[in-house]
Amino acid sequence: MCGIVGYVGTRAAVPLLLDGLRRLEYRGYDSAGVTVISNGGLITRKTAGKIADLERLVGNGNAPASTLGIGHTRWATHGAPTEYNAHPHTDCSGAFAVVHNGIIENASALRQQLEARGHLFRSDTDTEVIAHLIEAAFTGSLEDAVRAALSHVEGAYGLAIISSRDPRKIVVARHGSPLLLGIGENGTGEYYVASDAAALLQHTRQVVYLDDGEMAVISPDGYRTLSLRGGEVTKEIEEISWDLAAIERGGFPHFMLKEIFEQPETLRNTLRGRLLDEEGNAKLGGVTLSDEELRAIENITISACGTSWHAGLIGEYLLEELVRIPVEVEYASEFRYRSPVVDGRTLMIAISQSGETADTRAAMKEAKVRGAKVMGIVNVVGSTIARESDFGIYLHAGPEIGVASTKAFTSQVVALTLFALLLGRVRGTISVERGREIVRALRALPEQVERVLALNDQIRELAARYVHASNFLYLGRGYNFPTALEGALKLKEISYIHAEGLPAAEMKHGPIALIDENMPVVVVAPKDSVYQKVISNMQEVNARRGEIIAVVTEGNGDLTHLVSHTIGVPQTLDMLTPVLTTIPLQLLAYHIAVMRGCDVDMPRNLAKSVTVE
Repeated sequence: MCGIVGYVGTRAAVPLLLDGLRRLEYRGYDSAGVTVISNGGLITRKTAGKIADLERLVGNGNAPASTLGIGHTRWATHGAPTEYNAHPHTDCSGAFAVVHNGIIENASALRQQLEARGHLFRSDTDTEVIAHLIEAAFTGSLEDAVRAALSHVEGAYGLAIISSRDPRKIVVARHGSPLLLGIGENGTGEYYVASDAAALLQHTRQVVYLDDGEMAVISPDGYRTLSLRGGEVTKEIEEISWDLAAIERGGFPHFMLKEIFEQPETLRNTLRGRLLDEEGNAKLGGVTLSDEELRAIENITISACGTSWHAGLIGEYLLEELVRIPVEVEYASEFRYRSPVVDGRTLMIAISQSGETADTRAAMKEAKVRGAKVMGIVNVVGSTIARESDFGIYLHAGPEIGVASTKAFTSQVVALTLFALLLGRVRGTISVERGREIVRALRALPEQVERVLALNDQIRELAARYVHASNFLYLGRGYNFPTALEGALKLKEISYIHAEGLPAAEMKHGPIALIDENMPVVVVAPKDSVYQKVISNMQEVNARRGEIIAVVTEGNGDLTHLVSHTIGVPQTLDMLTPVLTTIPLQLLAYHIAVMRGCDVDMPRNLAKSVTVE
């Protein structure tokens, strides 16, 4: 959730740390800080607020001179977002500094033990206990002290540690929270550490991904990768495939708007090389199960959180319609705390944009313990879920920086459609003719999305009418019930307006009591198999004087007697309508949020990658 960056080399460390933190700020932006080794000691600068506040603190010649340091941008868990709770945290002597992503579950007990031994704490965080544990364990080697300290720790962590007592190195360790090393060009003697490749891309494309239970030591002399249990670990250097332009705004005022407008291209990338027109099938190189193994699947569980969970609901409709197989969609955060019925005949599909979502990873592990195969659907190459899944599908949507997910959602829906098509063809539930129809519809999607994006000005004008609304209802049926949920979530996330998504027919079982002339109701009503049912639900809203915004299919008749506004999207197959109907809802939320003065890319209390439970 938070962002970690570190540097050791020959250049001034502070500007490099600040640059990396700026690129990680979407992962957390409550407070920020840096610690460097300078003149034989540690110098720390930190503040509540965003990276710009930290830059002002160390600007105008106030940056300490150093070629080695660590930095952090925080999403608060333990303790309020204050300066004293900001990372890095130090020990009693001020000789050890720690930055940490994750949660230490036994922090309270460790703190009591350390306080009983005379250690003095300065923050409310769980992280500070690690600094004191390292101080207590240090006998000359920083990596040995870190290993000894972590033997007492329960929970999740990505860590970077420096010390004035072992001043030429940064030690990093990972268990449950992502970390990677960046390798400078040959001979430069520059090495980096980060929780996200975005922080390093300006300086290197060569990275080493750490796995759980591993640590590394970087210094001007090189790097070593080790097991937390002891011994060297051999790791491959991998190359980042995307470039710096992918994480810049490119002339757009916000990353979110840029990413909404990238969707024609991101969908092309998700589809590229995966459609077999003549066979009416999909080719998914990451799905490594044999046809026999695919036929042996008896049920599917989809596990995800937030927007990815909404994509999973659409996947449930897809798989049950096309493959005729039972599907359950589970909140990953709840999955392992009950007694889920999964076994060797179950396929779990774990969906996560970042590939690092802690709850989804935990659900995966529980499913694997019970014998299920796990397929990951992720966007970030080299992410933990991608590596820990038995097989999977990459979205190839490119980096998503805006905290509110947009392009990843539509790519997830398309990836699920591709898998349902493949599985249905293998199992004989989809004919070649039906398969060809689906392939044609998938090929048409990117151009259709471009047509929807051309409505941006119309939707901006519509947003201006509702910018002062306090509540919204979003209604949909069938494939577009999850679209209603996703539309409501987008509005909540970035505009802070209360919004509720419902199956349209459920409105009359209680929520209809909320409807009056002050309640905007967004109805997702494309021309699909349940269209007439949704019309009936709109009539119920209209009778209570609710103001309806309808997302409909182009040329689908005159609804002016029922609705206040219509947004028309192109015709497609029922199963693909969410890709088109979601985009107007993304734009509506975006424009309302901008008009309300909200920080669209970094909404309050949220972070991009939720790596804590």
